[in-house]
Amino acid sequence: MSFKVVIPARYGSTRLPGKPLRLIAGLPMIQHVFMRAMESGASEVIVATDDERISTVCEEFGATVCMTRADHVSGTDRIAEVAASRAWSDQEMVVNLQGDEPGLPAQLIDQVAELLASRADADIATLATPVGDVDEFLNPNAVKVVADLTGRALYFSRAPIPWFRDHASDGLMSQSRFDGAWRHLGLYAYRVGALRQLAAAEPSPLELAEKLEQLRAMEMGMTIMVALASCPPGHGVDTEEDLGRVAERWSVS
Repeated sequence: MSFKVVIPARYGSTRLPGKPLRLIAGLPMIQHVFMRAMESGASEVIVATDDERISTVCEEFGATVCMTRADHVSGTDRIAEVAASRAWSDQEMVVNLQGDEPGLPAQLIDQVAELLASRADADIATLATPVGDVDEFLNPNAVKVVADLTGRALYFSRAPIPWFRDHASDGLMSQSRFDGAWRHLGLYAYRVGALRQLAAAEPSPLELAEKLEQLRAMEMGMTIMVALASCPPGHGVDTEEDLGRVAERWSVS
């Protein structure tokens, strides 16, 4: 099995400006992400950015950098530009590893690539974890996913799905059951042909409603495979508070 990893990285995060270059245990966050990717079985790891500051730092620690346009609205679009510039074939597999996941284990990068490789009929593969409590189940920032018995995604939502009707007699906040619910992880493996189609398409109605790009792929009829992550995924960094918690954990590990 052969696959590539692309790490899309932009400087202008609204909640944490300059996020890829913020330090964790003395190293910029993007370097931690790059090291996790290099620990995987990827044949090539590329940082995709439109920012010279990020490019300079990445080149200093030895990363391959692909400069991309500044007008991309998502990491998917940025990776599609990399695939086009490198003339990757439609059957190549590429993993989208977000630049704010410094603790994501290489084991999961390999797992999502292997999941895609194992299903010739799949366009995209992704991972999930069991929902841990009712608060997480009801939290709209925790994206949930439901799949069929073969692992094919049926729907992704910010709403609590599946909804356990018999355990919520008094409405939304009375829900007492969450076992069997899955929280989606933002880690994807794509076949490059599907990636190109996805990036070329306009946002879809469900995508606009839920603000979830993967719903565009589903509305286009693409097959997305989902599996439970084989190990804990680590902690992503979206805010200053997240950065502090991750840095503290790493300082005592």
